[in-house]
Amino acid sequence: MKEVNVVEHMQESPWYESFFGHDYLEMYEESLTAERTAAEVQGIVNLLGLSPGARLLDLACGHGRHAILLAKLGYEVTGYDLSEIFLRRAQADAEAQGVNVRWVRGDMRRLSFAAEFDAVINVFTAFGYFADPEEDRQVLRGICAALRPGGRFLLETMHRDGLISRFRRQDFEKTANGTFVLHERQWDPARDLLTDQITLIRPDGTRKNYTTAIRLYSLTELIALLKACGMEPESWYGGLNGSPLQLESRRLAIVSRRGD
Repeated sequence: MKEVNVVEHMQESPWYESFFGHDYLEMYEESLTAERTAAEVQGIVNLLGLSPGARLLDLACGHGRHAILLAKLGYEVTGYDLSEIFLRRAQADAEAQGVNVRWVRGDMRRLSFAAEFDAVINVFTAFGYFADPEEDRQVLRGICAALRPGGRFLLETMHRDGLISRFRRQDFEKTANGTFVLHERQWDPARDLLTDQITLIRPDGTRKNYTTAIRLYSLTELIALLKACGMEPESWYGGLNGSPLQLESRRLAIVSRRGD
């Protein structure tokens, strides 16, 4: 019953509309080092086989750490995200670094691009956010339409099987600002839904709560989804580093191509 209430709440006020902001940056930015981002971007370039000057859509670009570095490498990048806070941060960082990126605010379920990009990326677990699985398919159809014939799509997310094999219901961490972050997770195998109740406890004792709910797909399910939405999966890996996908892999990266 508790998990059902989470989904009902998502429908009224989706968690992703408020989660991706200043608190998210406090929780995660310390671990998102320049070295990590550089390694991830190199993996993106390698897995997609990007040609110099390729046009690239970073879908759910967040605060722009991948998009900015890709633009520095000479690619023509569009960063697309729902979070106004993230996009303001991304634009400020790009301007400070003298990098030109086109930033677009919008809902990934309603993409309006037509055969515009050589490649699309959706990385760092930015898929499976919606209450209705049909909305995930809607996202993939929009991605396919945004690609030029022969263009490639890179999806990178949590590896469901690896997550289940090492599932932890509860853990906590401490941010650089002294805030404790408590995670209380539930896994619903009937809906493949990972729910995370996150409590931030500030040094002064004040608390703030968030709940996330992400649908995780198996590799087999993703292959079927991608094919149904007009793309042909070509290869899959245990992350952006191109390592072989294994049962214990924490991450899943899958490269697909739009038909000619």
